[in-house]
Amino acid sequence: MQFDMSKIHWLGVDTGGTFTDFVYFDGQSVRVHKVLSTPSSPERAILQGIQEMRLDTQNLHLVHGSTVATNAVLEAKGVKTVYITNQGFTDVLSIGRQARQQLYNLSPVPRPELIQPEHCLSLNVRVNAQGKELSTLHDAQLEQLLAQLQQISPSSVAVNFLFSFLNSQHEQQLKTFLKKKLPELFISCSSDVLAEYREYERGMATALNAYVGPLMQGYLNRLGKALQSFVEHQQQAAVLSVMQSSGGTISAEQAGQHAVSLLLSGPAGGLKGAQYIASLSGQQQLMSFDMGGTSTDVALMDGNIRLTSEGMIGDYPVAVPMVDMHTIGAGGGSIAFVDSGGLLNVGPKSAGASPGPACYGAGGKDATVTDANLILGRLRSDGFLGKGMSLDIAAAQQAMQSIADTLQLTLEQAAEGVIRIANEHMARALRTISVQRGFDPQNFTLISFGGAGGLHVCALADALSMKRALVPVYGGVLSALGMLVSPPGRELSVSAIQLLSSLEIDGLSQMFAELEVKGVAEMQAELAGDLPRLQRSLDLRYQGQSFTLNIAINDGEEITIQSLQQQFHQLHRQTYGHELQLPVELVNIRLSLRGMASPFSLPEVQSQNVEMNSASSIECYGYPEGVQLYQREQLQAGQLIEGPALVLEKVSTTLIDRNWNCRVDAVGNLQLTREAD
Repeated sequence: MQFDMSKIHWLGVDTGGTFTDFVYFDGQSVRVHKVLSTPSSPERAILQGIQEMRLDTQNLHLVHGSTVATNAVLEAKGVKTVYITNQGFTDVLSIGRQARQQLYNLSPVPRPELIQPEHCLSLNVRVNAQGKELSTLHDAQLEQLLAQLQQISPSSVAVNFLFSFLNSQHEQQLKTFLKKKLPELFISCSSDVLAEYREYERGMATALNAYVGPLMQGYLNRLGKALQSFVEHQQQAAVLSVMQSSGGTISAEQAGQHAVSLLLSGPAGGLKGAQYIASLSGQQQLMSFDMGGTSTDVALMDGNIRLTSEGMIGDYPVAVPMVDMHTIGAGGGSIAFVDSGGLLNVGPKSAGASPGPACYGAGGKDATVTDANLILGRLRSDGFLGKGMSLDIAAAQQAMQSIADTLQLTLEQAAEGVIRIANEHMARALRTISVQRGFDPQNFTLISFGGAGGLHVCALADALSMKRALVPVYGGVLSALGMLVSPPGRELSVSAIQLLSSLEIDGLSQMFAELEVKGVAEMQAELAGDLPRLQRSLDLRYQGQSFTLNIAINDGEEITIQSLQQQFHQLHRQTYGHELQLPVELVNIRLSLRGMASPFSLPEVQSQNVEMNSASSIECYGYPEGVQLYQREQLQAGQLIEGPALVLEKVSTTLIDRNWNCRVDAVGNLQLTREAD
């Protein structure tokens, strides 16, 4: 459904493990909100937030980052799925790449099967490596398969035939047959999900899509109907879009069919928000640090958000394009405990939204990172969520006391230990995406967001010897804000394996044109009559290699075999430190399509016109000199703050450590710099 963009009211919603975040933009002003998540029925929290914010729902466009698909995979709660492949290849998903997580463990614990072996079926059909049909799909085989499916009674099927990326005839023939015979069945074909070589990765992406697709469709249908109940008296219905793992949005009507592309929905929104906010401050080289209640996501952006086709969700590879990030189980709700060896540990188990940290007063008994920050005075019991929620410090102290007693420490020493261990977990994750990939953290700005990020940003920057950090305005709900600045988009690809020297440029242009036609057709309702922006790229490798490097083709750039080879040699040398005297091979052709994002803009904050640095001083453990206390909403553009200081806001708290200074920029971001030693 197409709206006049100038009259739309935009709502970004990010459903996290602990909180559901809201950012509302009516074309002029921005409002934010948080409510506790309702994991058993995520739409309840969304509707609660809309009611509490008393939104004008006329012409509402809701852009949603959902964890439904992610949680279903991680908790093994997808639907009953049947996997259909060629005869002799039913074990592909269980065999995988035969890579062991523990190289010297001779008795590894078997990985849980995504699809039970008895639900992996086969057909005697085949095309060869050139896409030529070797054996056909007969009616007798189809009827036999139908009988097997009726006996198993699955909710979905995943179809993955060999070389379907070259010739999808058999997959589409089977899809047509099943739609006619079993119209309620969810059908996922590998040629639709991931038209690339590697039958294991392609099969796993297709299986994951089928495993969670019906759940995603059901959830979005419930949410859509509930939204309509708010606006049924209006002339125009609400529009619902969903954030994809690649950083573009997709209409709710199509999202269920692309469920595997939604597995990093929320984190992708965070990176888009970070990229947008940082661009307002002239920052492009970023290391992002998103600390929520359950987990922490870190990523590196060198101008653009990096995508990868080698991502993982739990134990499963996900070869569809997604934001390149590293996730660990360390968040505000991470539980602290003393192990059998007498050592203090933090995470990865989390208190979640229910019961949550002990200080939430909802029955939680375990000490968490949030409880530790409250005990140390870094969180204010009377200032949480803009005074919308009171924290129970007595409950936090009681939960931490057992740890302190076991370790023979004071309550504050135990809490400080919890914070230090959590910080080390997160610093290690930041080193993984920077130092281990050949990047010097000192060349980057650490941008922190998420409800808990601001409390740890200075400590993490110190751990990596970084001199600059940025705490965005609305950092506690930045993933929801990122939903509003993300355009509709698609990531399309097809394998075309051949030596680069034998590539015909006209043929390459034709393949890009075919992908463009497909992408524009999918996005027709989301483009509002405009043409999408296109980004073409190629996956190249040396002949004989298993993995590829992606080479972007800029708009207006003349494509020549020689220029592609030179770019590949240069990127290989930059990535691995050397180049080889081997032929270069084309593997995949990729096309990224992007439509028009919402006209979101941040209002400038009031400029300095009164006496600055007027703040109250509070006691805080570890800071005998006292800590200055500021309300972020009262800060003015150009204001300077010297640490140690706490900056309180409705959705987050920022600790500006000693030896750090802060300047408030034009839109309210906190730009932090470390004093020279």
